[in-house]
Amino acid sequence: MNIKKVVDAKGLACPMPIVRTKKAMDELLSGDILEVRTTDKGSKADLTAWTKSTGNQLIEAKEENGVFIFLIQKG
Repeated sequence: MNIKKVVDAKGLACPMPIVRTKKAMDELLSGDILEVRTTDKGSKADLTAWTKSTGNQLIEAKEENGVFIFLIQKG
């Protein structure tokens, strides 16, 4: 899997992880993959809903040592 960009939103509270994700996605081409790292527990629900509403695809969501990692493919 070729990740084109990584967003480090650790330590940021809602809505900043979404704001940073949207900004990064605007810079990508269709099919590109974005990795988002956050410590906000609400991010799982927020990013899942955001990807559905924007036509992007959440490929993977996992947690490692208190950091939530999301792989999102631009639609």
